[in-house]
Amino acid sequence: MSKAIDKFINLFKWPMAWYMLILLPALISSVNFFQFTNLKNLALLCGLVFFVFSKTMMDASVRTSMQVIAHEFTHTFFALLTFHKIKHIRLNPDDTGGEMGFIGDGNWLIVIAPYFFPLFCLIYMVIMNFLPNSLIYNAVLGFFLGYHIDTVASQIHPEQTDLPKVGYRFCLMFLPGVNLLTIGSIIAFNISGINGVLKYFHFINELTGKYFNEIKMLLSSLF
Repeated sequence: MSKAIDKFINLFKWPMAWYMLILLPALISSVNFFQFTNLKNLALLCGLVFFVFSKTMMDASVRTSMQVIAHEFTHTFFALLTFHKIKHIRLNPDDTGGEMGFIGDGNWLIVIAPYFFPLFCLIYMVIMNFLPNSLIYNAVLGFFLGYHIDTVASQIHPEQTDLPKVGYRFCLMFLPGVNLLTIGSIIAFNISGINGVLKYFHFINELTGKYFNEIKMLLSSLF
């Protein structure tokens, strides 16, 4: 089962890279979609700022351990999601990193997932659906968003062993767009839940189509 799923997912590696690259202009200019004066987004921002301040007060080893935990658990989540049996999860005692092992060859999504996927944000967003409306909960989501951004930013560097496995060209094409899409989706969810995310996706696709039409018109006028 896992072998068939791996082969299927691997078919979409480069199409997804190109798709994220195509979406990038729309994602960059989609800032107008968000209502940053909305109280929920102001609470989200407060939670994010609180994370930044709390990070400066954390011991370096604690901060690193938190990043490693998020990293290895995200690998594990996607391995389980693609029906792989987990053999082990290890965290180095000196806080230099960790390792998780699974049965099978795996796929590119397992390898690259920690560099864009907000696992703890997702868990909290599911919980939020069952919580009453309160700006405190939006602020907590902002804290988890800050944690996610900090974890991803700290782990994207040339010495990272995962990145060569999928290729640096793929990373350059895929990661900028997918990270902007992830952050935008969390902000959209913060405003109006899953409906907000769906509206955000629709907005991005419409904006991308608009850009393509403008490029076609420009090319037709030139030639």
